[in-house]
Amino acid sequence: MNLPNKLTVLRVIMIPFFLFFLVFPGLVSDAEGNYLLARILAAAIFGLASFTDMLDGKIARKYGLVTDFGKFMDPLADKLLVFGAMLGLLVMNREDELFCSVFVWAAFVIILRELAVTSMRMVVSSAEGIVIAANIWGKMKTVSQIVGIIIIILEPIVWDGYIGSFVMMGLMVVTTLFSGFSYFKAYWPYINSNK
Repeated sequence: MNLPNKLTVLRVIMIPFFLFFLVFPGLVSDAEGNYLLARILAAAIFGLASFTDMLDGKIARKYGLVTDFGKFMDPLADKLLVFGAMLGLLVMNREDELFCSVFVWAAFVIILRELAVTSMRMVVSSAEGIVIAANIWGKMKTVSQIVGIIIIILEPIVWDGYIGSFVMMGLMVVTTLFSGFSYFKAYWPYINSNK
């Protein structure tokens, strides 16, 4: 259990705490029923968890600490964090019909892309022995999701409305689609329909 793996496990442990503040914001609301503290705590935990994602990979590659456990758990932890955030944000904002109507489609695109690319990675890796590394679109997708989720959590604290959130949802969907398309374009030839 080296340091990168410990950071990955820490990220998984942080997810329920992050979701707690998204799903039950009323438990830490102030006297007026504002969810300021819940949103700040949720954003802080999500930001810290996202930072461990970047940190564990850099440490593992720099010091040669890449393990099978890390190869399995790191992407799983990433997806649990993002999928959990999507579900938690829908619950937290359930009373805003416009937000939920738009966000559910953004969440669907993001979840579909993650599952499709992960499945393709497994098939290409096992059949051809090729490891699919993150490209620039994959990195842009990850950054847009992290920034977008934090903005969606915190925006209601700053002003009434979701203008920044809708902009970030659009950016998240665009980078997600371009990222998915770039992976499929590059690696689809390795998917053999006869096997």
